[in-house]
Amino acid sequence: MDEKPSTRKSPEFCSLRYGLALIMHFSNFTMITQRVSLSIAIIAMVNSTQQPGLSNTSTERPLAFTFNHSNRSIKEFNTAEVSVYEWSPETQGIIFSSINYGIILTLIPSGYLAGIFGAKQMLGAGLLISSLLTLFTPLAADFGVILVIVIRTVQGMAQGMAWTGQFTIWAKWAPPLERSKLTSIAGSGSAFGSFIILCVGGLISQTLGWPFIFYIFGSIGCVCCLLWFTVIYDDPLHHPCISIREKEHIVSSLTQQSSSPRRSVPIKSMVRCLPLWAIFTGFFSHFWLCTIIITYLPTYISSVLRVNIRDSGVLSSLPFIAAASCTILGGQLADFLLSRNLLRLITVRKLFSSLGLLLPSLCAVALPFVASSYTTTIILLILIPGTSNLCDSGFIINTLDVAPRYASFLMGISRGFGLIAGIISSTATGFLISQDSVSGWRNVFFLAAAVNMFGLVFYLTFGQAEIQHWAKERTLTRL
Repeated sequence: MDEKPSTRKSPEFCSLRYGLALIMHFSNFTMITQRVSLSIAIIAMVNSTQQPGLSNTSTERPLAFTFNHSNRSIKEFNTAEVSVYEWSPETQGIIFSSINYGIILTLIPSGYLAGIFGAKQMLGAGLLISSLLTLFTPLAADFGVILVIVIRTVQGMAQGMAWTGQFTIWAKWAPPLERSKLTSIAGSGSAFGSFIILCVGGLISQTLGWPFIFYIFGSIGCVCCLLWFTVIYDDPLHHPCISIREKEHIVSSLTQQSSSPRRSVPIKSMVRCLPLWAIFTGFFSHFWLCTIIITYLPTYISSVLRVNIRDSGVLSSLPFIAAASCTILGGQLADFLLSRNLLRLITVRKLFSSLGLLLPSLCAVALPFVASSYTTTIILLILIPGTSNLCDSGFIINTLDVAPRYASFLMGISRGFGLIAGIISSTATGFLISQDSVSGWRNVFFLAAAVNMFGLVFYLTFGQAEIQHWAKERTLTRL
């Protein structure tokens, strides 16, 4: 088995590191709600069937007009003043994927800089910028699709800063035998956030108007920033409220990881490292299907099952309850198997990676054949995100095993591969369903399953869990 860390215990769920996981859960919750807001709002934004004969801008007066006539009631604002846009499926695909372009631009540099200057400031700043841009999205939509794409791209850059910095924090806060638990608690915020925004987004759109989806969750993000800057610290050594017992437990469990400053990144060694490429391939495959589900699930339910925006949002939210539950339970099970020495670390990583890539692929392939069955379709749509999130205890955190010193930098690259997949899959999905809805959705799910299978085979072949030689201290002291 891989080198065993210290198993000395400290109180768990009352400890500061689990409080950190909950706050990071809330941060991930906030970011994903801001990202997915457009997926549910766009159903109303482009719903020209209610008011035919629209121009390329709004049905009547632009949204800006309402800001100059604030004495109108909210009901009147919803029914007459909210803009409706003629955005084709191809245009919607570009808008959805634009946030991924922004994330890619900042993933690698922010991951490296977070490891040097500290993740607290970068993650907090990214969350704040993303929240402010969410508040401005409705106004940007009224000025045209180009500004929406620009806003979403910059928002992606901000979220790239925030997401990448998390692994820098966990490299210093998470004992090896608790990594799956802590990262799964934090990561489940994304699934829970997707559930909430999809569940209440349609209701907000129908009762208050689609702009309020952005106003509400942008405001929540600003509140989360205050909590983040107040409570979070980059490492346990400098946190004023941590107990001596917990601090000693964390530090002693991480003794095999050097704390000397990082002076250089061994890029050549990383490029030649097949275990890293196995992780990157896993991310690419995982994000391909996940992006389709997160982005197009409301559209799929609305168009295939023929339900209204409110019911579409509620139904779209159900899969993410399963996703949040599987994320947390998967992390608990993975660490249980490791702490009891039932399975080797690499076996656990490959087991959960296999479940997280194979099971959702089978569900995706089955979807086109059960489209006529309302209940079966919903069950399969629930299972796809739920089983897919088992990967969070597999290759998703594998960089903490193979190169903990470079976890944040490598997570940036890993997410970069995943977001490239997201860009391709979002754009391809928009193109395929614009040609023919029935055959288009079938091709979308078949292609996603094929990509998942490729990633699974590659990871099972080349994945490892040992710290790589270039990630050890002796490699760095020579530089």
